[in-house]
Amino acid sequence: MSDLKGVLPVLWNMKEFERLLSSDHEYIIFLKVRLSQLKAPVQVAKKAKKKVVLHIDLIQGLKTDAFGIEYLVREVKSDGIVSTRSNVIAPAKKNKLMTIQRLFLLDSHTLEHNIKLINQVEPDYIEILPGIIASVIEEVHERIGIPFIAGGLIRTEKDIELAYEGGAVAISTSQAELWES
Repeated sequence: MSDLKGVLPVLWNMKEFERLLSSDHEYIIFLKVRLSQLKAPVQVAKKAKKKVVLHIDLIQGLKTDAFGIEYLVREVKSDGIVSTRSNVIAPAKKNKLMTIQRLFLLDSHTLEHNIKLINQVEPDYIEILPGIIASVIEEVHERIGIPFIAGGLIRTEKDIELAYEGGAVAISTSQAELWES
């Protein structure tokens, strides 16, 4: 597994897919896609030497269990997954997928709860949403020590700078104008 760095493009729809194939980005994160339409674009991305990370919770038609992960590994040939569900991380790691645990930080209670979960499942990365809350990002970084990605509500170059200052190793954004940042 290579280290995630820089801006990670997130594909909400296939309109930007061709652009990403010819970009310098190593990774493409597929956010929302139907299971029946997943295999072909992943194969095209692989031919373009891209690594594909799938937001497993948003794949329509896929059950997020050990069998669903096995399908992503054997048939789709994903390089990694993103999930808000901690019970998905262990089987994904067992299948040698890069794992990104996505956390929504809403308040102090969810912060404490999420820190406990992260320490139990030990994903490769965590993605903190919203990614523009630099002081909380910095606190999580200090307390957990797992490399993390800042995502959600990243709308400006300044948001990217603040996330990096908070300790983020990468930024995930669907804002195409920020992909070259």
